[in-house]
Amino acid sequence: MAEQKVWGLLAEFETPQTIFTACEGVRDEGYRHWDACTPFPVHNLDKAMGLGASKVPWIVLALALFGMTAGFTLQWWTSAVDYPVMIAGKPFVAWPAWVPVTFELTILLGAFGAVFGMFGLNRLPTFHHPLFGSERFARVTDDRFFIAIESRDPLYDAKKTKKLLQKLGATHVEEISE
Repeated sequence: MAEQKVWGLLAEFETPQTIFTACEGVRDEGYRHWDACTPFPVHNLDKAMGLGASKVPWIVLALALFGMTAGFTLQWWTSAVDYPVMIAGKPFVAWPAWVPVTFELTILLGAFGAVFGMFGLNRLPTFHHPLFGSERFARVTDDRFFIAIESRDPLYDAKKTKKLLQKLGATHVEEISE
């Protein structure tokens, strides 16, 4: 039987305070390829992990502006260029009448940007991940907090990393195989 490749270490924590402190410790040690998993949002955990600002708002803005431009341009093209029809003396470019469609396309494409941008940046859906093989990790949706450090991290050393996680308050540390 072939030897399985080590994916990394999974450390279990019992409270939001301990995982918050542990995330600060892992960040301060300089690890880059790691993540924290919690059953509910922990306030400021992203800052404790040293994460930057999300890119989702920029995706939403880009698609919302595209929707606004597309809605306005479509109505301008059909009313003033492609098929101009004079109705009751109104001008061909009657932009106040175009506001509802322009607004709706802005909101629609902005919402698509939010949903699909989040899915793309989070690499969802994830049908298989090495952490799914851990029986203890199943409690992440219930009452436990976890930090997973990947073996591809330049600072990863199985023994040193395990000692660090235990020093930071982990109640259980296990090695995860791919």
